[in-house]
Amino acid sequence: MRVKDILQSIEQLAPISLQEDYDNSGVQVGDINREATGVLLAIDITEYVIEEAISLGCNLIISHHPLAFRPFKSITGKNYVERCLLKAIKNDIVIYAAHTNLDNALQGVNYKLASMLELENVKILQPKEKALLKFVTTVPIQHAESVRNALFNAGAGHIGNYDSCSYNLTGEGTFRAGIGANPHVGNIDEMHFEPEVRIETVLPVMKKEEVLRALLAVHPYEEPVYDLYPIENEWSRHGSGVVGVLPEPMPEQEFLYLLKDLFNLPTIRHSKLEGKEIRDVAICGGAGAFLIPKAISYGADAFVTGEAKYNDFYDVEDRILLAVLGHYESEICTKDIFFDVISGKFPNFAIHKSAFDSNPVKYL
Repeated sequence: MRVKDILQSIEQLAPISLQEDYDNSGVQVGDINREATGVLLAIDITEYVIEEAISLGCNLIISHHPLAFRPFKSITGKNYVERCLLKAIKNDIVIYAAHTNLDNALQGVNYKLASMLELENVKILQPKEKALLKFVTTVPIQHAESVRNALFNAGAGHIGNYDSCSYNLTGEGTFRAGIGANPHVGNIDEMHFEPEVRIETVLPVMKKEEVLRALLAVHPYEEPVYDLYPIENEWSRHGSGVVGVLPEPMPEQEFLYLLKDLFNLPTIRHSKLEGKEIRDVAICGGAGAFLIPKAISYGADAFVTGEAKYNDFYDVEDRILLAVLGHYESEICTKDIFFDVISGKFPNFAIHKSAFDSNPVKYL
């Protein structure tokens, strides 16, 4: 089994195309075509983590946070990032990160946090925008079903909890085949009229190439006609944060103690208690304070995240309880996500969770 086989299993859950523009998820360094000897799962890449991988015989490290965020003009070992890269290259270790693509994925970081809190009716708090395309093609009537099925199998036609969604309109197409053409129907240099079906469906931007390959593989025409239109619809299957409902409402302080115990926190920061019950809970692991307005507009009773600024605690006023776990603490569950994905597909492969505490924030 090659390293790329393992990485493909991660990207089935969290495609790279789901990452934010500023991010650098994916392969950081190394040859993914090498045979995999073992994988070490981590939150961050440090020199200690690389030493841990070497001692365990792992030539792949999968982390949540990317090691390399910025381009390099030189790599000389002048800081820990460069030293890690040099050590990984010297020891033939592949370093891979699944960051905001895992945050935005269905069943990613925030869904894991919601599961830990046993939230019900969980859905995306801020669905991704500009992530969908309308796809239109025309096909001879007798081939319409096979083309539709190929598009659906390639990832088109999903709307919410429905699949195989399309709109079909019967009409007549025209064309004249020129010299050198090889028409499926009609003759060279003669106008041809063909009864056709116009198929309209929707697809995620990240599925564009797969859908086009599927169309070209089954469409009978030498030059299939298709159109792609950007649409403004939100994509409810992926996005930032989640919101759900507790099995039973609970007082604010009891909810905070639940968080403290569940995430094994030495301390928890929170906004002023208002004596309200907590029922609807919004969550965003890591630096999720940008979603506070969304959580408030949704009507959530509490917003749980990994980081918030001083003024955020003022700005929520009495509208929502803000609970801050710590960035590292809110994302330590990523090791479990990686483990479940890889062990589910490769049950006999050597998988290790890093035992090193890479949290740069310390508590007295």
